[in-house]
Amino acid sequence: MSAPVTPRTPLPVTSSAPSRPTGTATHATTSAPTAPAPRATSASVLPATRPGLDWRIRFGALSLIWGFSFLLIKVGTEGYAPFQVTLGRLLAGTAVLAVAMAVRRERPPRGARTWGHLAVAAFFLNALPFSLFAYAELTIPSTLAGICNATSPLWGMALSLVALSEDRPTRRRVAGLGLGFLGVLTVLGAWQGFSGLDFSGTAMALLASLSYPIGWIYVRRTLAGTGSSTLSLTGSQLFLGTVQIALVTPLFTSAPDGFPLLPTLAVVALGALGTGLAVLIQYGLVEEVGPTTAQMVTYFIPVIATAAGVLVLGEQLSWNTPVGALVVLAGAALTRSRARGGRTGTQP
Repeated sequence: MSAPVTPRTPLPVTSSAPSRPTGTATHATTSAPTAPAPRATSASVLPATRPGLDWRIRFGALSLIWGFSFLLIKVGTEGYAPFQVTLGRLLAGTAVLAVAMAVRRERPPRGARTWGHLAVAAFFLNALPFSLFAYAELTIPSTLAGICNATSPLWGMALSLVALSEDRPTRRRVAGLGLGFLGVLTVLGAWQGFSGLDFSGTAMALLASLSYPIGWIYVRRTLAGTGSSTLSLTGSQLFLGTVQIALVTPLFTSAPDGFPLLPTLAVVALGALGTGLAVLIQYGLVEEVGPTTAQMVTYFIPVIATAAGVLVLGEQLSWNTPVGALVVLAGAALTRSRARGGRTGTQP
């Protein structure tokens, strides 16, 4: 699941999306997350004419895609190892963006230095958070994973105060940071001593959310002004993330005995929709209605993820989970006030 995009600042995929669920990762280097919200650079990756569908319909579709990403991760891990889920989603997402690049006649970026920076971005925005969310959902419900993903703007603001000298704190944003983490403690039931909570799974989900703003800040410092389009940089980044996971997966998992239908469909949908198509939808939204409106998708992702987990997967929900989630979102909104340029969105 952020902030306005400065010209010629690329926006690789993130998002927690997961992210976003949701693959996808939108950037907010100073505030942050849930899924990518790219803005076309001077070499626009968008067609000259606007899409036929009303932007509100596309906004709703994007919210649903990224909101359901955490459910798809949960279903995928029922048939595959976490690294295999991540590899499958990256393969599918890369395929979608490769087709888009071919249709729009986009070329991969040039220069070993650019590819080196993209490899680092792919690790922090794709390979690491996607894998952490997949491992986390082995032991925590998808609802909790979706809410943890909503903390990315909070981590982003905290890090930007240290790493970005031009991003000065304001009272409102500092208050938002404190309010947001108070919401996290509410979600986790801190007054109960975190009883019934799987610490390792929750920690991995929170680390995944922290990984996104680390990647955003790195990209902002290293990949601005490369001359390549956003689509070219994002597609190349996903490709490098796929290669990274492809090298690691055989070391920690064995080949699956079969390809169960439902988990396979979940992984393909997670990649093709949440890590591929969603990025293209976000391109159009940012171009048509601007990053400020497009980034509002961030606030719908945990709501949809919670509803999907409860209604579809039958996950239990105590009162402190939705209440804490609302507090987290309120804090995230405050941290984004008057945020300076950067990218938006975190793909779950």
